[in-house]
Amino acid sequence: MARHVRTGDTVVINSGDHKGKTGEVIRVDTARDRVYIKGVNLRTKHMRPTRLNPRGGVITKEAPIHISNVNPIADGKPTRVRFEVDGKGGKKRVAVRTGKALPVMVRRSAGDRGKADTV
Repeated sequence: MARHVRTGDTVVINSGDHKGKTGEVIRVDTARDRVYIKGVNLRTKHMRPTRLNPRGGVITKEAPIHISNVNPIADGKPTRVRFEVDGKGGKKRVAVRTGKALPVMVRRSAGDRGKADTV
């Protein structure tokens, strides 16, 4: 099934405790229909000391949000997504609000991890 959000998209949360907040999608869990958004829905976890981490401590990390509770942003406003087939038979995402194609994030090689270009 096609997903309306992808890694690298800027999204707004439309329901729940974090309604109205925006952020960048850092991971999409397709098996559980969840997304992880940078800086949103943060949870703290107390880590006990181990051999690898002898001091232990408290870490903060993003918790998942259901994919139905987020919408991508087009021209500064949240939008629904429509899928259209272009002349070559490829599928592309189109913002319902503006009618424009949503940008596609192109992944680089393993040496340039964390950096992405839009097409």
